[in-house]
Amino acid sequence: MTIQEYIAAHRERFMEEWASLIRIPSVSCQAEHKADMLRCAERWKELLLAAGCQKAEVLPSKGNPFVYGEYKISNLKSQISNTKTPTVLVYAHYDVMPVEPLEQWKSDPWEPAIRDGRLYARGADDDKGQAMIQAKAFEYLVHEGLMNCNVKFIFEGEEEIGSPSLEAFLEDHKELLKADIILVSDTSMIGKDTPSITTGLRGLAYWQIEVDGPNRDLHSGHFGGAVKNPINALCEMLSQVVDANGRITIPGFYDDVLPIPQAEREMIAQIPFSQEAYNQAIDVDEVFGEVGYSTLERNSCRPSFDVCGIWGGYTGEGSKTVLPSKAFAKVSCRLVANQDHEKISQAFINYLHTIKPKGVRLTVTPMHGGQGYVCPIDIPAYKAAEHGFEVAFGKRPLAARRGGSIPIIAAFEAILGCKTILMGFGLEQNAIHSPNESMDLEVWEKGIVAVTEFYREFGDL
Repeated sequence: MTIQEYIAAHRERFMEEWASLIRIPSVSCQAEHKADMLRCAERWKELLLAAGCQKAEVLPSKGNPFVYGEYKISNLKSQISNTKTPTVLVYAHYDVMPVEPLEQWKSDPWEPAIRDGRLYARGADDDKGQAMIQAKAFEYLVHEGLMNCNVKFIFEGEEEIGSPSLEAFLEDHKELLKADIILVSDTSMIGKDTPSITTGLRGLAYWQIEVDGPNRDLHSGHFGGAVKNPINALCEMLSQVVDANGRITIPGFYDDVLPIPQAEREMIAQIPFSQEAYNQAIDVDEVFGEVGYSTLERNSCRPSFDVCGIWGGYTGEGSKTVLPSKAFAKVSCRLVANQDHEKISQAFINYLHTIKPKGVRLTVTPMHGGQGYVCPIDIPAYKAAEHGFEVAFGKRPLAARRGGSIPIIAAFEAILGCKTILMGFGLEQNAIHSPNESMDLEVWEKGIVAVTEFYREFGDL
């Protein structure tokens, strides 16, 4: 039976199993759903066993539990083939974002609804839908006696809150999770008709800034012009972090930034992109960024600095003439591979203190961060993924870096010592984290085909 025939024969069951996960409101950031986290982990354990894992269990951590599953090819098969059987570690997460604002949903976010070839629900894509792609490709290969790899699954319940328990869990279970490659479906493609493999992710450094001035809010008529205004001081500092050419001015910031290889720049240039449509979609007259780079290069392969929030003083109705005593901002840098987020964090703190105006006090607090990641496109696992996409979607996928951050990917490499292949099947219109999150059902089924073909190819290399 082909994979397409298998999907058709079991489609109704596949959909119901997917729905059984969605109906569990596994929102990791809300304490009221603590019991739901365990319930969802237990459900994944049941599904992995049903799919063909020889062993599956729910493992405790400092936070929400992990789900571990395992399938090993028999020693007899390995002896017959006389080759080392590769091991694939599949990572996914079972926690989801909150559904608010609830009134913007067109249907119940915890009850899957199919409209116009899409399944709508929280977690339809991120990441219950994409995790099911992995589970069903695995099920087919095991059921048909075609699996040629050892497979391990590790699903976590804290990805949406920054995976605070993951690194310690990896350190404690290095031997259990030992693999040749890690396979993740938690990213997106350029488009339904433009398949792509994510080959890079930016790192992140994030801070909160507090500027303190006088010991209380002052009358701006009595003190204005005589006392340094903390909001003015904060704006002065932030305005100096990026220059007119879009370059970040923190000393040493670019020391570890690697240039974009020419071959990759040429590949980026093949990505379908309209600057005019981009500008119109976000309603801006003109874009801004580092001189010498295209928009797609700027938002994926180059670092950036942004003020994410700023506040202080009086912001209520009407007017109140005060000189505020405090000002605050939250700021972030997206970093590229080879930049160390801790090194950049300290460099930023040092820099702000050197440009701080007199008359105010400054506190910069690091909040969180993570490393960037780049996957080579010439390793066997990448070639196998490329083959999978080409079979499923009818065209060779583009290699594309993404501007977002998934710090856990760098942690996998640092702790487990192996690379990660990001076989993501999301689309921009899937609206992950937003009301009316959805998954394109045609893409979902093609995803199962692509992952199936990945195993066929990778196990035979």
